Parts: sequence; C-alpha cells; structure tokens
Amino acid sequence: MTIARRRDARPRRRIKRGMDTLSLARFDRTLALPSGERLRLRPIRPDDESRLSELYDRSSRDTRYQRFFTVMRRLPADWARFLANVDYDRRFALVVEDLTAPSTSLIGVARYEPVEEGVAEVAFVVEDRWQGKGLGTLLVTELFRAATENGITRFRAWVLADNRRMLALFARHADVLERRLEQGVVELMLAPKDYRPRTVSTGQ
Repeated sequence: MTIARRRDARPRRRIKRGMDTLSLARFDRTLALPSGERLRLRPIRPDDESRLSELYDRSSRDTRYQRFFTVMRRLPADWARFLANVDYDRRFALVVEDLTAPSTSLIGVARYEPVEEGVAEVAFVVEDRWQGKGLGTLLVTELFRAATENGITRFRAWVLADNRRMLALFARHADVLERRLEQGVVELMLAPKDYRPRTVSTGQ
C-alpha cells in the first residue's frame, strides 16, 4: 500500500503554529493486531533517518516505485534526512514500529506537506509483508486527523492507476473532489468524510 510523488524541499508559507508536545503525545500509542503483533504508532523523529533507509531496503520494487514513482537501489541519504526531519506543522509524519522485532524497525509511514492554504500533499507506505492488515486504514485516519488539527481541510494525492488498494482506501475515508488521469497516474483532491467544505448559496 503505497502512494506519492516526491516534492522538492523548497520552503513554503507556514499555515499555523505547530502542535505542542501534549498534542503530539496523542499520536503516540501501542496497538495489538489480532494476529498478536504489537505495534507502536508515533510521530516521526530525526533519529528515524536510518530506519527509513532500512524500510526502503526491505520494500519490493513495486512498493518502491509506488512510493517514489522511481526505483533507486538505495534511498539517498539526503532524502532520508529530509523525510525524517519535520516541524510537526508545515510538514508532519507518523510512523508505525514493529515492537515484536529484535530491533526497532519501521513498517509504515504517513506524511503530509502543505502546498497551499488549507491543502496538503499526502504520501503513505506500508512494508510489503504488513500490507492488508489494517495499517493503511490506521495511517490514513490518523494523518487526516493530525492535518485537520493543523488547519488542513483538503488533500492532494497521486496514485498509480493500478494501485486499486490505495484508491479504495481513499474512497472509504474521503470524498473525491477532483480526479484526473494522466499517463497511468491518478491525481486526486480529497476531503475527509467527516469534513465538509462550506457551500455558499447564491440564491435567486
């Protein structure tokens, strides 16, 4: 379950002040899957840089391509550094850890980055062997919640047209406001289902 187009790192206008420590703590919790695995959902940290690289290394060629729209032998160090460092405001990311592994490893990542007032680009990835276990739903709902708390009401996403799992996941959790297909890539503008843009009646 992967999606995204990598954007450049140019600074963008801040939307509002980021979450405080108390707010961030609400996104840090331990979970248990029916199969017995213990997981931890939490905000990303700068020291996750190496774990992001390891997640990329463990991912299949298809998962890598769906996430970055290109396939690289290794995740470049500057990319990993950029992705691991966020301000919890203009840029925000959540990760899922496998607590049953011998050493801490990331098995899922979700992130957003505002591109204009009230609109953010979103990206998700779940390690291959963990796909289909509900992590995608967890990451989508929690990222949407964090984003709306930071003033984001719409989300832009790019999904490969054959990535039916991701398209179905978005359809369950968001209203599709815009949809465009170009060269096998679907561009979506989404609004979470619990958020409705205010409409203005022009009257007669």
